[in-house]
Parts: sequence; C-alpha cells; structure tokens
Amino acid sequence: MAEIIQRDGTWAFDGSTVRITPGLHRSVPLFRQTYGEIAVPLEAVAGVVLETERRRGRIRLRLREGADPLLQATGGRLPDAADPYRLTVAVDRMGVAEYVAEEIRRALLLDRTPKEPAKAYLLPGPPVPVSVRSSDGTVSFDGTQVRIDWADTSERLKRATGPRIIDLGHLVRVEWLPNSGYEGGFLRFVTRETVFPKLPPEKDPYALDLWGSARRDLLTALVATAVTARLPHPSTRTATETDGSDPNDAYAPVLPPSSSDHHDVLLRRLRELGRLHRDGVLTDEEFARTKAVVLRGF
Repeated sequence: MAEIIQRDGTWAFDGSTVRITPGLHRSVPLFRQTYGEIAVPLEAVAGVVLETERRRGRIRLRLREGADPLLQATGGRLPDAADPYRLTVAVDRMGVAEYVAEEIRRALLLDRTPKEPAKAYLLPGPPVPVSVRSSDGTVSFDGTQVRIDWADTSERLKRATGPRIIDLGHLVRVEWLPNSGYEGGFLRFVTRETVFPKLPPEKDPYALDLWGSARRDLLTALVATAVTARLPHPSTRTATETDGSDPNDAYAPVLPPSSSDHHDVLLRRLRELGRLHRDGVLTDEEFARTKAVVLRGF
C-alpha cells in the first residue's frame, strides 16, 4: 500500500485502485468535500504528474479521456482547488508523493493500461438522488428526471413557465460553466426538441444562470455529473450524430434537430410567449426582445 496523507486529503494506492479522500480542513473546497471519496480504477488512469514549487508541491492524476463523467461534464473547467485529482503536498512530504507516483507508474507499465479514450465510463459519478440549491433555483435529479424549481430572484419568464421537468430520455447532453465570482456561469440541459440553448442563460428555461455564490454554485457540477453518467457514453454516438467535420470523432457535439422539428418547436415557443404576453406576465418590451432571440436561434 502506497499512501500519502495531507491536510488537503489522502491518496492511497493498493495496486489496482487509487482511493482519493478529501481532507476535512476548512481550506478544502466545499465541492470536494461534498463529492466525497473517489475510487479510481487503474484502468481509468493515463498517468501521474508531480509539480514542485518553492514551498509546496502537487501530485496530479491524469485520467483517460471519456473515463470519468465528472471530467466529461465539467470539461476541465473546475477550479484547480476544487479538482479532486490534484493534491497539495507539503515540501517535506514530497518524497512520499514521489513514492506514491512511482508506484502508480510502475503498475501502469505492468498492467499495460491503454492510453486511448475509454469506450465507457469507468467511474460511477455521484449517487442519486442529488439536489443543489443555486442562485437561480434548485435543480434535482433522481436518476430518471431533472427538475428545476426557480428562485424568487429568477427571471420573470422562467418563473412564469413554472418548474421545469426533463425526462432523462429527452436529454442529449449537459453544458456547464462555473461561476468564477467575476463572471456568471450556467448549467444547461440540451434536448433534441428545444431551440432555447440559443437563449442567454438568464432567460433560458432549460438553464440555471449561476451568478451568486461561486462556492455554492459550483455544486451544480454534482448534478451535471450525475446526469452525464447516465446518458449514453460519447463513444456511442454515430457519425451522423456528430457535426460532420470528422466522422471518427465520437466526442464531437450532437447535431440539433432537423429543420422541420425546429419549425414545430418554434411555433410552440412563440405560442407560449404569446400566451404569457396576453396574460400580462411579459411586458411589450420583454415579449419583443424574447421573441427576437427565439427567432434568431431558429
């Protein structure tokens, strides 16, 4: 057993699994503490890197592309401090970190772990049900449905449409961008039947606009990961489902619906906006502005 214990957390390697446990110190980000312990099978590991600075060092685990739903959902946009595959190491413990890294490298060589993208997720992601309260509302996922309940501070158009419920079978992918504290982020659920991904997050009833506490809003990545883990793996997408630039690129974005599907959805959205306008929920200016955005998206 190769193990290193630091204030930031603990890494333990038994020859087949790297077990990562977040530290309990208040300096450990809320996201890592909430995500909890991660058991990384050796077959999901692409490599391990040591970084040394003047007063401290770091050990980083690099995973195979497509092996982890967390990395797939967040697209490498997690802040460094919230990255569970990064451990800050005191300078006087760098020798132990080097030993752990060398043991992982040796096991990778002996097992001849493949380096190409994984064809299925090798980590499970967060358990369900999972629910997170963000600046724009509460988003929940029970394994079959996503539900968004808007906050009192959400855009009036969102509140007027009521809670948003999306069946897992209707989802194509999840898009996530963190709130940096200086710029807002979003959590967006993309389906084949909606043109609303073209709307800005604050008006998109399929998206949470993340503009409040960066620490709290970061937890929306838990829902993004739980949903991503239960969607078809990117490698299962066929050439006709990609953007057409490279038929061998299984990780390319999925094409939007056909023109006829778009037309039907457009009419439904315009009728919905018209009803909200007639009911007095949307002002003339809000109706005209939102209608223009929907038409541009089409």
